[in-house]
Amino acid sequence: MTATPRAVELAVAAARAASDKGATEVLALDVSEQLVITDVFVLAAAANDRQVRAVVDAVEDALHQLGADVVRREGMAEARWVLLDFSDVVVHVQLAEDRQYYALERLWKDGPSIELPEDVTGPRSAHDGPQGALDGGAAGLAR
Repeated sequence: MTATPRAVELAVAAARAASDKGATEVLALDVSEQLVITDVFVLAAAANDRQVRAVVDAVEDALHQLGADVVRREGMAEARWVLLDFSDVVVHVQLAEDRQYYALERLWKDGPSIELPEDVTGPRSAHDGPQGALDGGAAGLAR
């Protein structure tokens, strides 16, 4: 089983909204085979708590425009790691140092990455962020 087209649509919209607010290390993983509660994880890093909040607001707005509303939101008080649950998609917005430390893509490496438009991810090298540690970034996760 793979992520539904709707989940992929929402993930791309969330990733684009995050990127538009300056988020870095944006990645989408298909976790539908590992989890029954969601299809896709979107991961993003932000430089500070203010940017985390801005990214979260942008993601919520973008997905709301597509008819998806957040079911659960956690972590807004500290804004170090905010989790937005849209059922089909779960978005993790983390401070950059937390994003690198926890490197959730390593925990979910069995889930293939979802290709995001280049305007979201930008060109990646093997040395860009935690993805670089996985043999060539997001492309190294694809199957």
